[in-house]
Amino acid sequence: MSKYDYSLFVIGGGSGGVRAARIASGNYGASVGIAEEYRYGGTCVIRGCVPKKLFVYASHYAHDFADAEGFGWSFPGKPSHSWSDLIAAKDKEIDRLNGIYKRLLDNAGVEMFDGRATLVDAHTVDIAGKRVTADKILIATGAAPFYPDTPGIEHAISSNEAFHLPELGQRIAVIGGGYVACEFAGIFAGLGRTVTQIYRRDQVLRGFDDDLRDMVAEGMRGHGVDIRTNEDVEAIEKTGDTFRLTLKTGGSLDVDVVMYATGRPPASRNMGLEQVGVELGNNGAIVVDEFSRTSVDNIYAVGDVTDRAALTPIAIAEGQAFADTVFGDKPSPINHDQIPTAVFSQPSAASVGLTETEARESLGDVDIYKSRFRPMKHTLSGREEKMLMKLVVDPSTDKVLGAHVVGDDAAEIIQAIAVAVRMGASKADFDRTIAIHPTAGEEFVLMRNKWTPPADG
Repeated sequence: MSKYDYSLFVIGGGSGGVRAARIASGNYGASVGIAEEYRYGGTCVIRGCVPKKLFVYASHYAHDFADAEGFGWSFPGKPSHSWSDLIAAKDKEIDRLNGIYKRLLDNAGVEMFDGRATLVDAHTVDIAGKRVTADKILIATGAAPFYPDTPGIEHAISSNEAFHLPELGQRIAVIGGGYVACEFAGIFAGLGRTVTQIYRRDQVLRGFDDDLRDMVAEGMRGHGVDIRTNEDVEAIEKTGDTFRLTLKTGGSLDVDVVMYATGRPPASRNMGLEQVGVELGNNGAIVVDEFSRTSVDNIYAVGDVTDRAALTPIAIAEGQAFADTVFGDKPSPINHDQIPTAVFSQPSAASVGLTETEARESLGDVDIYKSRFRPMKHTLSGREEKMLMKLVVDPSTDKVLGAHVVGDDAAEIIQAIAVAVRMGASKADFDRTIAIHPTAGEEFVLMRNKWTPPADG
């Protein structure tokens, strides 16, 4: 008989933790417990990717209604939108998904605990006063919104609260320049709000290819988002039912909602990790090896709390690999290279592999192929919106190192392209592939001429 209550105890019921618990118990017969302090499904399902994508769909209809007129459609009255109806429909879907996650755990024989879990020692977990022991412990607590130390920051919301606002004000300030900031700026603008996006750096979507960044910013401005770069908020003051933002460059901005999307650091604080010897990075990330093991031999961590790649499919893959490695005797390290990713901004964008800057820093010389064009749809819609397709190629091997898209269905296109890039496809492989016409994606196999930078650099 084991001296522990469980073979594995998982702290955190998000995508990574749930996958690890299910596989360890259902596939490998381990006795597993899991604790979640909010709802099963984690950031992605409950307050991230899924509800956000539903909001993106909702906001797109405004563009679709406008574009339809170019194709002969007319509408007797001006379309209207109910924010409360959208929230109710979203809540119903999230409830359904939360129930699915719980049923999956239950069917796999995992015992669920509701409450915040902390470590007492390397083998003991406290869940709201109840203590259990486990041979192995997995931390999968994800990440949480970051708020800067700005005077009046208590008046701001994060994306977490944005999904539950009882009503949506007309004037909205979105602070930040990453995925979440760009996506919500597009959502709010599409729903007819006046949106100002404030970002302290020189361009949104830091870390993406520069051409992609510029194209997204241009497209967002075309959709009505007032992007102010090299700007920041010095203070927030409540003035009646509204808020006044004092800006770094001078002046002020009056808005009805202030939303901060300034990053989501790992949620590792006040869990007892340091006390049991788990090493943390400067931002609170749990330091792990290639098999997700921490500095304490029996404690592991997966997902956003490790800050390796804050993407739901990565958390799921890490959870699966952990269970296979520890309970299935199948060592399975995760390769975090060439991860495809998308931003559901408006216009949307997606990438896989190296940016042009990264490739030049690594190789010095690279071949660039890119096409900027007006998609067929907008020849009749009248919308002045362009698409971008770009390939980054190693001139010595002809291998495609990176692919980047801006425009409709960018994520769907890159999902397929990512397979080719991951397999090491060459530019010649792309050139030999027959185009599907008429599509936007055919540009990836039709680009023949290398891009030459302007003479002035």
